[in-house]
Amino acid sequence: MQYLGYGSGRGYPHDHTVWPAAGFAVLVMDTRGVSGTGGMPGVTPDPHGGSGPQVPGFVTAGIHDPERYYHRRVFTDAVRALHAAAAAPGVDPARIAVAGGSQGGAIAQAAAALHAHLPGPTPAAALIDVPFLTHVRRAVDITDSEPYRELVRYLSTRRHDVDEVFATLSYFDGLNLASYGSVPALYSVALRDPVCPPSTVFAAYHAWPGPKEIRVWPFNQHEGGGTEQRGEQLRYLRDLWG
Repeated sequence: MQYLGYGSGRGYPHDHTVWPAAGFAVLVMDTRGVSGTGGMPGVTPDPHGGSGPQVPGFVTAGIHDPERYYHRRVFTDAVRALHAAAAAPGVDPARIAVAGGSQGGAIAQAAAALHAHLPGPTPAAALIDVPFLTHVRRAVDITDSEPYRELVRYLSTRRHDVDEVFATLSYFDGLNLASYGSVPALYSVALRDPVCPPSTVFAAYHAWPGPKEIRVWPFNQHEGGGTEQRGEQLRYLRDLWG
């Protein structure tokens, strides 16, 4: 179950060949409202947000109400997508891994943590790369990179809304959600990452109570381990599932 990075749409079938080449079925969730950047187009609108596909930003969409916040709908989509994956022909519902990097890592982290405590199929593993939307307050304090900078720009003119904004974000912060994680998880972190600072990733990793491992890439930025991390994930699932 593949979730996508910030601003990326579902792209094309040939953009997602690693998992099928290794013998896995793969379901890619097209993130609602995202038109796609970097050559990865998306087509799914966000009807409850009143928007067709658009370019970022999304971080402050609905930021004053947890019930209306954009990522509430995205995380709900992610959990429901697991039901679709489990019901697909030829899929073993006991062997579904959620995976993603950056925003996709945040979504995978949330889906695995939340779904372990909801009715329906539970992910058997979570592959969480350099997750965004994690330990948000610290990230905003120490990085000036996008997408966190969207919050900085917003609060630079909404000076009295700081507490309300971060109260909303606390419901979706991966650091808080990670504490519910019980399934085996493989994290990755890049020590020179200016987008998702490594300390925010380590915070979520240490908060995850289930079985876990982490791959550390000392000389990489937000690309993390790239294709080598895919190899690490394949080996991890092989060892986990036999």
